[in-house]
Amino acid sequence: MILYMKQKVFSWSEKFTIKDALDNDRYYVEGELFSWGHKLHVINMANQEVAFIKQVILTFLPKFEVYIEDRLVVEVKKELTFFRPKYSLYGTDWTVDGDFWGHNYEISCPSGIIASVSKAYFTWGDSYQMNIEGGADEILVIATILAIDCVISAQSSAAASSSIT
Repeated sequence: MILYMKQKVFSWSEKFTIKDALDNDRYYVEGELFSWGHKLHVINMANQEVAFIKQVILTFLPKFEVYIEDRLVVEVKKELTFFRPKYSLYGTDWTVDGDFWGHNYEISCPSGIIASVSKAYFTWGDSYQMNIEGGADEILVIATILAIDCVISAQSSAAASSSIT
């Protein structure tokens, strides 16, 4: 299944839609404007929350938790590395590897690739194509991809603010 995510530019709280290959809305993603740490709600077309992503604050490196049905299912954490970014997915047997600066990566498990993500350039706002393999838990994959994006953004923000001082 191919899904597309386009994040809007210049919004106070993140709000964007995840669409299928036929340009039909599949999910809405809404961020919380006033909260401690970054929080995202993934909402289906029946207006039900299907996943919740929240930042764990007061950690040395960025860390986000993914909840489905009020149950913690995966933690996405930036690992301490010097040359190449590495992200761990705790709670699953999944691994993530690729070009994170270019937002092109794959999520895999011991039996093979679960999903691949690629960023579209020269578009207004961040646009991503998510190829989710058949049999994969669509909501868990989408929420994990969103959490990885949050970790990358948090790391970029931290690096930018530390270079200013």
